[in-house]
Amino acid sequence: MHSDYDPDDNFAHAFGDEADLDDEAALEAVIWQLLLVINPGDEDAAQAQFAAWHEATGGTDDIDVAMDGLREAIDWKSGFHVAEGDTRGLVESVDELAARFDLRIDWGVEDPTDDDFLDDTDVPALLDTAFHRLREHHYTLWVRDAGPDLHAGWMAHSRDDENMRAIAEALGLHIRPAAS
Repeated sequence: MHSDYDPDDNFAHAFGDEADLDDEAALEAVIWQLLLVINPGDEDAAQAQFAAWHEATGGTDDIDVAMDGLREAIDWKSGFHVAEGDTRGLVESVDELAARFDLRIDWGVEDPTDDDFLDDTDVPALLDTAFHRLREHHYTLWVRDAGPDLHAGWMAHSRDDENMRAIAEALGLHIRPAAS
């Protein structure tokens, strides 16, 4: 007997016509899946971030409020959010994300927090470098549309690339791999 059920796709049926979920429950289900993907192998971190997200949003079904709450819940834990010119903030936050998995990003210089290095680069170039260095270890650095002059995103195992796209689509997020 053939089945379309995929045990790894925990939210595939959450938005179908036959789903018996309200908008708030559906949003919570997808946020939970996102947190599991960006905290691979660390369900405790995902649970803590989900609790922080839920407290910040009050269980809303408003996607803008939900995304603001998500940013607050994951910032410097499993996500980053920096202004266009904040090269230092990007290096430090992405290094922090990588360190959770015992990874070190080779930024191409001995000291990536050196002012001369940071002054001679920009956030898109750093995102590109980080993406390629993380791919060597089977991780993908993702960026999402966070508004003008902002860069935000997260990292996940590259084996979850398709799941990440499906989660982003369900949330109405515009994401892409961080490579330029």
